[in-house]
Amino acid sequence: MSCDVDVQRVASVLGAVRAQQPVVHCITATVSMGIVADGLLAAGARPMMTETVHEAPVLTTVADALLVNLGTLSTDAMAGISATVEAAIAAGHPWVLDPTAIGTAPVRTPLARTLLASGPTVVRGNASEILALVHAGPGGRGADSRATPDMAQDAAVEIAERTGGAVAVSGEVDLIVAGTQQGRVHRGTRVLTRVTGTGCLLGALTAACAAVSQDRFMAALAATTWLTVAGEIAAQRATGPGSFRVHLLDALDEVGQ
Repeated sequence: MSCDVDVQRVASVLGAVRAQQPVVHCITATVSMGIVADGLLAAGARPMMTETVHEAPVLTTVADALLVNLGTLSTDAMAGISATVEAAIAAGHPWVLDPTAIGTAPVRTPLARTLLASGPTVVRGNASEILALVHAGPGGRGADSRATPDMAQDAAVEIAERTGGAVAVSGEVDLIVAGTQQGRVHRGTRVLTRVTGTGCLLGALTAACAAVSQDRFMAALAATTWLTVAGEIAAQRATGPGSFRVHLLDALDEVGQ
């Protein structure tokens, strides 16, 4: 077992993911499907990916958790997301909303705000996305944030109060909010921002952790710690972003073992 104090704090959740191998139904960005699937498998969870209105609401009932990521939103996903969320909630499954690149986007922005009313277990996004969920504004530049987690703290608290869940705000120092609990994760590496899909992977890891822990704050904290610590390990071994991606998968398997 790792002697890293941050990892030790969430070790029970990481161990539960590996023991229970939860199935995470991922509606996620097309460009990130590979790293999301591989990252979940490396962490000990199992991915399932389908987004059509004809199949996704049915198949989500056999999963353990649902991720709804709005990156590269397809017509099929747009049609199927709401029904899939309803089916997951009816089945009693936790679900994670990742409102990727909302703000100026005319379709995903109102959809994200509508989905928020369904009470996600965890909302995970960067500071600009979290701000855009509750305030009119331009948001970030695509998936990049123009704000810091501290700037989004009030918005995160408001979202947590609305949903009764947790909010994880990614940034140089990650912020986790749930009820009266607040925490910060001072870990990670900038190389995580140079590989497509690491934010999407964090959403999927959050869903996996929520599947095995009823403590929403701890689920969000565990997933954030898991990815950021794995990122640090990968950065030490990699020679660039390409090799970093490979080492990241290895490190996800290693953290907490």
